[in-house]
Amino acid sequence: MSLRVGEIIRFERTFTLEDVELFTKVLGDEGIHHMKPDEQGRVVVQGLMTATLPTKVGGDNNVLARNMNFEFLKPVYTGDTIICEVIIEKFEKQENRTSIVASFICYNQNDILVLRGNFLGVIL
Repeated sequence: MSLRVGEIIRFERTFTLEDVELFTKVLGDEGIHHMKPDEQGRVVVQGLMTATLPTKVGGDNNVLARNMNFEFLKPVYTGDTIICEVIIEKFEKQENRTSIVASFICYNQNDILVLRGNFLGVIL
């Protein structure tokens, strides 16, 4: 396993209008704030789409999530670049797998915290 306790995994993504439109088709979340641009031509990115950022670490490392906690602090808009930092907090060897606990923060290109939380799961 390549992950280590204390390791910080950092990555970023810029959300586009096309991302929101596709996510809207999949989820059916057609809230007006996701459909109608504001005075700057932006729409609000679905919270669940923003929450996919920390789950990338799970996908990259075969983590089966058992519990995920998200605190959505500020809206994310199309055109925003979100930087996600996942901190590996704990590993525990079990019979045929390893449990993992991690926390995360996500902030935008202006260093404004938009999302924080944690997850726990098992590495398959």
